[in-house]
Amino acid sequence: MIQKINSFEEYQSEYSKSVSNPEEFWAKQAETFQWKKKWNKTLEWNFDEPKVEWFKGGKLNITENCLDRHLEERGEKTAILWEPNEPNKPAIHITYNELHDRVCKFANVLKKNGGKKGDRICLYMPMVPELAIAVLACARIGAIHSVVFAGFSAKALAERINDSQCNILVTADGGFRGAKTIDLKTIADEALENCLSIKKSIILKRINSEVSMKQDRDVWLHDELASIDLSCDAEEMDAEDSLFILYTSGSTGQPKGVQHTIGGYMVYAEYSFKNVFQCEEDDIYWCTADIGWITGHSYIVYGPLLAGATTVMFEGVPTYPDAGRFWEVVEKHKVNLFYTAPTAIRALQACDIDFVNNYDLSSLRVLGSVGEPINVEAWEWYNEHIGKQNCPIVDTWWQTETGGMMISPLAGITELKPTYATLPLPGIQPCLVDADGEEIFGNDVEGNLCIKYPWPSMLRTLWGDHERCRQTYFSTYPGKYFTGDGCKRDADGMYRITGRVDDVINVSGHRMGTAEVENAINEHEAVIESAIVGYPHDIKGQGIYAYCIMETNKAVNDTTRKEILAKVTDIIGPIAKPDKIQFVPGLPKTRSGKIMRRILRKIAEGDTSNLGDTSTLLDPSVIETIKKGAI
Repeated sequence: MIQKINSFEEYQSEYSKSVSNPEEFWAKQAETFQWKKKWNKTLEWNFDEPKVEWFKGGKLNITENCLDRHLEERGEKTAILWEPNEPNKPAIHITYNELHDRVCKFANVLKKNGGKKGDRICLYMPMVPELAIAVLACARIGAIHSVVFAGFSAKALAERINDSQCNILVTADGGFRGAKTIDLKTIADEALENCLSIKKSIILKRINSEVSMKQDRDVWLHDELASIDLSCDAEEMDAEDSLFILYTSGSTGQPKGVQHTIGGYMVYAEYSFKNVFQCEEDDIYWCTADIGWITGHSYIVYGPLLAGATTVMFEGVPTYPDAGRFWEVVEKHKVNLFYTAPTAIRALQACDIDFVNNYDLSSLRVLGSVGEPINVEAWEWYNEHIGKQNCPIVDTWWQTETGGMMISPLAGITELKPTYATLPLPGIQPCLVDADGEEIFGNDVEGNLCIKYPWPSMLRTLWGDHERCRQTYFSTYPGKYFTGDGCKRDADGMYRITGRVDDVINVSGHRMGTAEVENAINEHEAVIESAIVGYPHDIKGQGIYAYCIMETNKAVNDTTRKEILAKVTDIIGPIAKPDKIQFVPGLPKTRSGKIMRRILRKIAEGDTSNLGDTSTLLDPSVIETIKKGAI
């Protein structure tokens, strides 16, 4: 098991070693895991192709490190503690022994239904233990899992299945989410009408609804498990074989299938989890994310289980049955380490403080923030009312593409500063560059955030499109990985993320490509063209402001707005719905046809005093019309 850092002096020493000799540093961490065959070469890389290989030639199975190696010492320890949607239903404790058995059985179900090494298997499920079990079962047999968040539409699900040509879908009859019941099987069936690669659909019975089962394709999970073998040897995998694909929005309309490999991701997931949270053997750890996002992959499933921790999974939402639910769960299970998003913090901050004060939060030792930069007010509320000024807040910066936390305090070890991600983890070499790609040295500076040396959990490619991977992350600043984020480094050398610098907006911690949402809006028959920008939102951090040019002979009103929202929900999902829609006669474009989003952003923010140079616009008069109609 990886040994965690225990003092600031030790952090400084480890960071220095990790930068001066990265290969020796990461080889030392990797040696704490179970390998079927040790690697021949720790690292081979260049950022021009790009090509990055960690622990080259090493053979392993990640589930043996998540499960098998813990059984002797931690077999009866709770691995997953599942809290269901309804507070009056009992929580379920799954020990490492039980989890091992259930993963093996599920792996055999996958094999029985045609799953094998190298296959892509799509998981479209609610936040139930079977989702985590399915993730690990895929890894057990060497299949590549592609988890799709259960809030995405049928079209979005089909798009992701077809891109990676999945042959099995694992889903459920439905799911509970607060007061809502979501009919996942109907959504999945609609998606599969356009997914010829899917040969089997395995369905979990969760809400006991009446569903139609397609002969020779659909099978019930409980029927499959009833007569399946308990034993499943872990498939031998290469360190650079793919572990999972996870789709994320980009600046084009096509989601990107970010691809992570096994060996490096495994090493970094445990290392970052243990060190950032300073996790102890008996801690109860709760990350409130969904496994459909990278946070859930790395810090609900893999990181905690690799570390032999107890990880809480929560099916519900923070405001059901009321705004005290998070704190009721913390008290009930005596949670020690709590990791959530600024969006959730702001939403609960807006509620009556009695929803917090009714519960005993004294078990909490570490608080975490993830998904977007946290604002000062939310940070201070979190610190005072949840942590009682006694819990360090680890404000973590990282991305789907990085696989793990990159810049973050180590709880109780490194200094905190509200709204700052603070310092890089050992092994991470950030740098700031100017618009010309020149590195900006020293402190009290600002620029675009890049990483100049590979780390084990970084993406290897985009599924089926390596050139897009190169263009997106490695071509803007040659020799460096470009994060797409702006960043400030203060006088003390601490890092603060200032937001996206590309055509991506961050809504409730989830990245949305402007083109993807615009393409969905443009599907409405009356929309000629649209442009979206982000604007400050009290709860979400950023809201989506849509400007729409409509056909001149169409009457537009609130009904039209509702139709546009329904179209976006149908194509992407409710998470992408614009918060404001303004109908405009035109958009501010340059003579070459480029939309000046800078101007639209200023108008959406209500800051029209200085819109900058508009002389390059094809029709500058359109700006005044847009300003007058701003919502």
